[in-house]
Amino acid sequence: MSIETIRAEQLPDLFAGAAGIFAEKKDELCEMDARMGDGDLGLTMQKGYGALPELLKENMQDGDPAKTLMKAGMKMSSVVPSTMGTLMASGVMEGGKALKGKTEIGPNELADFLEGFAGGIQKRGKCEPGDRTILDAMKPAAEAARKEAQAGGSLQSVLNAAIDGAEEGVRATESMTPKFGKAAVHAAKAAGVPDQGAVAGKYLLEGLYNALSEN
Repeated sequence: MSIETIRAEQLPDLFAGAAGIFAEKKDELCEMDARMGDGDLGLTMQKGYGALPELLKENMQDGDPAKTLMKAGMKMSSVVPSTMGTLMASGVMEGGKALKGKTEIGPNELADFLEGFAGGIQKRGKCEPGDRTILDAMKPAAEAARKEAQAGGSLQSVLNAAIDGAEEGVRATESMTPKFGKAAVHAAKAAGVPDQGAVAGKYLLEGLYNALSEN
């Protein structure tokens, strides 16, 4: 899938990369989450993104990537009706909304999607940067993606920049205090440990990059 733009019908293949990485990282994310939360993060990500490629196929909207992502994201929310599942579905839907009127996803549109995705998480989760959530990976990822797109980067380089931004965000969460859910109760355990949601956000980007880089 090494290409210059992504059409709606290629979205299932793109998100198959995310499905693949979450199948691989499921146990690792569950173990991280068990120390700070419910221990089901890996299952949630694997189930949600495992279903998304098929949901995209089933809800393909006449070559319209925005409508396709919004419809599939809505269906995804019922597949994983948990807090993180809802956040991920909201990210997909808002990312799709950011592509309204576009027929293909190029580097700038990819940055639009990632900005929308981060915005969807922030809006739905009522969280802010610094609250030690997945937003702390996705927001710097989106900012780095935008910068690379404006510099004339390719789809691959935009996603690579997003991964670098997410990695910086993940490292930054090691010194943040959690404010939500069970993690807030176990806040003392968080010192020096990256937020598991932020790590999951970085893996999402790596999964998309893997799909784009396949020949």
